[in-house]
Amino acid sequence: MEHPAHGKSTSGAHDFLVHIAVPDINGVYAFVIDRLTERREVADVQTAMVYEHVQSRRIEPAGADRPRAAHRAR
Repeated sequence: MEHPAHGKSTSGAHDFLVHIAVPDINGVYAFVIDRLTERREVADVQTAMVYEHVQSRRIEPAGADRPRAAHRAR
């Protein structure tokens, strides 16, 4: 059975942010439908998927010499 990896109480549009570790999309569905929506305290659920976690230990300077991303014409 899937369990939350960790959670955070937040401000703004969402009250809580819960990270879960599941083997596949069916695990996400089962957790949301079977575990979260069964709780009377939960009025609404929104999900987002993280496909890749990229982490750098180096912090780039935020100066004028930093290369800018190319902007596409609309």
